[in-house]
Amino acid sequence: MTPMMQQYHEVKRGLPRDTLLLFRLGDFYEMFFEDAEIASRLLGLTLTKRGETPMAGLPYHAADNYVGKLLAAGKKVAICDQAEPAKAGKLVKRQLTRILSPGTTLAANQLDAARNHYLCALAHDKAGLHAAWLDLSTGEFKIATDPRPENLLPVLTALDPAELTVAEGALEAWKTAPHEQTALHALHHFAAARLVTDLPAYQFETAGGARSVMNTLGVLNLEGFGLAPTHPALGPAGALVYYATENLCAKPENLRGLQEYRSARTLLLDPATLRNLEIFASSRGTREASLLAAINRSATSAGARLLERWLAAPTLDLVEIHRRQSIVGELIQQSTRLVDLRGLLANVRDIPRILGRLQNRLRNPRELGGIKDTLNQLPHIRAVLASFSSGSQLSTLSSQLQEFTSLRELLPRALAEELPADLADGGYIRAGYDTELDRLRSLTTDNKTWLSELERAEQERTSIRSLKVRFTNNFGYYIEITKANLHLVPADYIRRQTTVNGERYVTESLKQKEKEIFHAEENALARELELFNQLIAAVLDESVALAQTADTLAELDVLAGWAVLAREWDYSRPVLDDGDTLEIVEGRHPVVEQMLKSPSAITANGTSQAFVPNDTVLAADDAQLALITGPNMAGKSTYIRQVALITLMAQIGCWTPAKSCRVGLVDRIFSRVGASDDLARGNSTFMVEMNETANILNNATDRSLIILDEIGRGTSTYDGLSIAWAVVEHLHRGETKGPRTLFATHYQELTQLEKHLTRLRNFSVAVKEWNDDIVFVRRVIPGAADRSYGIQVARLAGLPLSVIDRAKTILAKLETDDTSVELPSAPKARPKKKISVKPDAEDSQLSLL
Repeated sequence: MTPMMQQYHEVKRGLPRDTLLLFRLGDFYEMFFEDAEIASRLLGLTLTKRGETPMAGLPYHAADNYVGKLLAAGKKVAICDQAEPAKAGKLVKRQLTRILSPGTTLAANQLDAARNHYLCALAHDKAGLHAAWLDLSTGEFKIATDPRPENLLPVLTALDPAELTVAEGALEAWKTAPHEQTALHALHHFAAARLVTDLPAYQFETAGGARSVMNTLGVLNLEGFGLAPTHPALGPAGALVYYATENLCAKPENLRGLQEYRSARTLLLDPATLRNLEIFASSRGTREASLLAAINRSATSAGARLLERWLAAPTLDLVEIHRRQSIVGELIQQSTRLVDLRGLLANVRDIPRILGRLQNRLRNPRELGGIKDTLNQLPHIRAVLASFSSGSQLSTLSSQLQEFTSLRELLPRALAEELPADLADGGYIRAGYDTELDRLRSLTTDNKTWLSELERAEQERTSIRSLKVRFTNNFGYYIEITKANLHLVPADYIRRQTTVNGERYVTESLKQKEKEIFHAEENALARELELFNQLIAAVLDESVALAQTADTLAELDVLAGWAVLAREWDYSRPVLDDGDTLEIVEGRHPVVEQMLKSPSAITANGTSQAFVPNDTVLAADDAQLALITGPNMAGKSTYIRQVALITLMAQIGCWTPAKSCRVGLVDRIFSRVGASDDLARGNSTFMVEMNETANILNNATDRSLIILDEIGRGTSTYDGLSIAWAVVEHLHRGETKGPRTLFATHYQELTQLEKHLTRLRNFSVAVKEWNDDIVFVRRVIPGAADRSYGIQVARLAGLPLSVIDRAKTILAKLETDDTSVELPSAPKARPKKKISVKPDAEDSQLSLL
């Protein structure tokens, strides 16, 4: 085994299992053995062999792109770099510089600029679920604990961490928990969908975690963050700090503090609701056609990520909601200033992630260029904000933006106009900024001028007009004298070589100059790096203030984007209060409305379909439960979802797609919409439906909003009707109040419940009939639908006319209870029974007769 391979194995032995090692050899990173085989398959690299050792290499300058592909494939990658210049005959010293994993990468081209990138740690015990999450790219660091895991899983699902860390054995324990411990099974399901890294259980101990966190944050205690040293989530927090430190090969330097998340302060959306309402991703799994995409008009990456966080944990703080609404309103009223502000924000760079990379030793000149560009915008942004009336919310925001006068003067003076992506390229410090750097550069750029000047000076000094100053690769710089002039050679000339025509000489000054010239480029790069590090230090001295200013800019960006959205789509400011009423006048679905106006929805004659608005009134103690009937394709699902989305938008402070809107604060939004299965866990479509329904019935409160679509449709008609009936009764909740609910159904029998459930109201989606066809009006009106129009919808879907005609015949027989005629192509229908309802005096439920 060669010394280099011994070095390789020494580094490899110290790595976590299943980590690919990129080993720097000159201009390439090489991989060996199984690592080479895996990488060649994932990256399409050529697999070669040295002797019997498999090898695969990738260019050093393109490593980030290749590493990004490995991380996307769920792999971990260790980087071993050369720690000194290569010298002939000597083994180059190498060291592990960082370990990259999906949750700890920092490189810009390995992250989605518009998405937060979380590493999360989880622990569960008798006290409940304890969690910590960290975005290393921005320094966001939070912890949470809750005795009920179902209160934390919604926000964790919304955060969608790229990687989880858990104690060894935890994942298997959650998987094999007793059947009744549904929370642990949900926890396992959440973890199994992500890359999970096991850590020793002692890394999750609370006391050790508290010490690690305090050491990393550089504080003596956690009281300044409102945390006791016994907080159970400090164990997972400590595990995150340990894992991040191991991967960075250094303590993370960009963690500003630690915040506690409390589910009681936020509106919760469980995983099913996030999926059903397409909050962060559409049913196709993309951001396009999601609510987030529909309301995101942010001009900056930091703004887009802040909006994502607001949607993941909508606030219940009325003061904060009203503040955001007011800022949007101020911006809407000043359209010219809004345009100016948006133009300035478009030139703001991603300061949080730039600081994260600089603080964690990932540095290139363009990062400083991003800081410079942003600082140049600050005086103009402050001027626009200051132009609003004194005492306004925007005027207050202006005071939160600092000037950074010294940095704004320093960076433009020090940095070149065009900045390279790599420090090794040089040329990023502006000419004239540093005298020594200018001198070193002149040695490499002004050689010809210097040589001609030296030659002329020596000719005059020696009176030898034929004297020449020359250069060869083998001999370097020299003075050439012909034989006829050797008697004029000065005493300080040192003879170096005899030629046919004369002699070659050097002088002490020429030798010194030669050394300077030979090392000038190397010295110039070293001087540039020294100056660059001074600039980095100046920036990091202001890192806390820069981060705070970046937070304000991100908030301003989100709210300015919402002002643009409101003007573009005619949104109104909702009224939020502590009441239990939800009243929407002419509400529209924020996503569908935009899709109807998209280029792909415009017809050949240039027209597009208009969205039909609808009203909604729900109150926990009055019109609590709206039962909605009508045909498929008429818009029931769109209607109930738009109510939930408008409520959510209102509660994050956004204006809403409605003529007017009043929302009594909602603590949770639940949804049961559509059909899906989970065959991997043995759950049929109906079982998934029942699981989601059970979650709603067990966790909804009087302040919740529930939307239900076609409960009971996954089983037989009578079983499904019975379940739907019982669910409606349960949601009605006796004599006082219950959760505000929209219940869409095809079970016409349920419409009778309006006579006996005092807070239930019947609604239907209107249709018009014409020559056996139906026209969807998309209007929700009071009263029950007279029938489901299923056969007409089937005809619109393109079923063969023979099937449509036969279905009409069968329907006519079933509706008249005529089952005397055998139906050759279908089983004999079950006799249809008339169902009526009456109150049951004993339990206030409704009995079937």
